[in-house]
Amino acid sequence: MTITADVCVVGGGPGGRALALALVRLGRRVVLLEQRAAAARAFRGESLTPDGVRLLAGLGVLDRVRDRAHEVHRLEIADGGARVLDVRFDIFPHAYRRPVELAQPALLAALADAAAEHGGCTVLEPASAVGLLEEGGAVRGVRAKTPGGTAEIRAELTVGADGRYSAVRRLSGLEHSARRTPLERDVVWMKLPFPDAWDRRAYRVRIDSGRHGLFLPSTDGTVRVGLNIPKGGLRELRAAGLELLHARLRQLAPELAAEAAEGLRSWSDTALLDIFTTDVGRWSAPGVVLIGDAAHTLSPILGQGVNHALADAAALAPLLDRALAEPRSRRAAALDAAALAFRRARVDAVRRSRALQLRQERMFTLAARPAVALRRAVYRAVNSSPALQRRVLAPAYFPRAAAATAPPDRPARTRTEPRR
Repeated sequence: MTITADVCVVGGGPGGRALALALVRLGRRVVLLEQRAAAARAFRGESLTPDGVRLLAGLGVLDRVRDRAHEVHRLEIADGGARVLDVRFDIFPHAYRRPVELAQPALLAALADAAAEHGGCTVLEPASAVGLLEEGGAVRGVRAKTPGGTAEIRAELTVGADGRYSAVRRLSGLEHSARRTPLERDVVWMKLPFPDAWDRRAYRVRIDSGRHGLFLPSTDGTVRVGLNIPKGGLRELRAAGLELLHARLRQLAPELAAEAAEGLRSWSDTALLDIFTTDVGRWSAPGVVLIGDAAHTLSPILGQGVNHALADAAALAPLLDRALAEPRSRRAAALDAAALAFRRARVDAVRRSRALQLRQERMFTLAARPAVALRRAVYRAVNSSPALQRRVLAPAYFPRAAAATAPPDRPARTRTEPRR
C-alpha cells in the first residue's frame, strides 16, 4: 500500500495530533501514524498550562473538552510540613490564566475528532515507522508496519512526533546530535482517592529534606501522586516492601494515609517514570523535522512536555503551509528553511523551561540543614511578592510573556544550525 500526502506525522500524541489538525485546517493533506491506542497512555501528562489552554482555543478544540477539564487555581509548596509558597494564578494578567487538568485520551480524542471533521487526515493506527524513504539524500516519507502489512507513505516532509525514544530521530541520524542527561531521581506514579480535606483546585508539592512528591488533581476525582526516588532505586524500594512506599507517602502527606491504604495495595498500582532530559542539537535534516519530546525531552516538573508539544505544532504548521505553497522546484529548500526557522522560533522557550525545571529539581533535592533553610527562605521571599511570583513562574506557565521580557540572547544561544 502506498499513500501520498503533503506531510507524514509519526506519533499520535498531543503534538502530532495538534500538528495534523493545524495542517488540515490550512488545507494540507496529512498522514498520521500512531503506534499505540490512546487508552494505553497510562500516567501520561494531563496538565495543561494556561498557554496550553490558549493553544487549544486557537485550534478550535477548547470548547470540545471544556466539560472534561478540571481548572486549577493555585500552586502550593510545603516544606517540612509548613507552607512556604502559595501562588494564585489569577494574579497573572492574561486572558487564559489558569491551568487545567485534562486526561490525555480525552485531549487526543478531541484533536482527532476535529481533524476528522475537517478532512484531509489519514490515520494509520496501530502503525509504527520502521524505515525512512530517501531520494537524493533527503527523506521523502516513511515505511510503516501495520496489521495489514507494510505501507509506504510518500510525503514532502516527515515529522517525528514520536516521543522521548523517537524512531524518526534515530532513523534520520539526528540521534547523533542528542545529548541525554539523566537526573538524580526517578518518579513512582500512582493514583489515590482524593482526600476530603484538600482543595481540589490546587497543585501541591511536598518537600521533606531531600525527598519530595507531586500531588495533582485528576479529572476522574483522584489525586495523581509522583513520588521521587533515587535514580535506579525502584529495585531497592520494591525489595523493602510496599510498606516502605506507604511510609514515605505518610512522611510527605500524612493526610493521604487512609487513601494510600485503600488505593495502593500492590506494585501494579504504580508506574515508574525514568527521569532524564534530552537536548537535541539538530531538530531537522533534509525532508524531516522533530517536534515535542523527540526534539526536547523535559522533566515532569511543572508539566511542560505536553504544552511545549502543542506550542511546537502551533509554530510549525504555518511555516510548513507557506513552504508547501512554493513552486515544486523550490519546495524542498523552502521546507528545510521552514524547519530551521521553526527551531529558531522555539528553542529559547524550551531552554527557559528546562532551566527553570533544573533549578527546581536542585532545590527539591537539597538535604543539608543550611541548604534546606536557604530553600525555605527563597520560597518565602517569592511568596511575599506577587510581582516576583509572576517573574519566576512565567517561563513555565506563560512562555510568550516570558519571551517578551527576556534579556537578549548571548551569541552562544543564537548560533547558526550546524552544517549537515
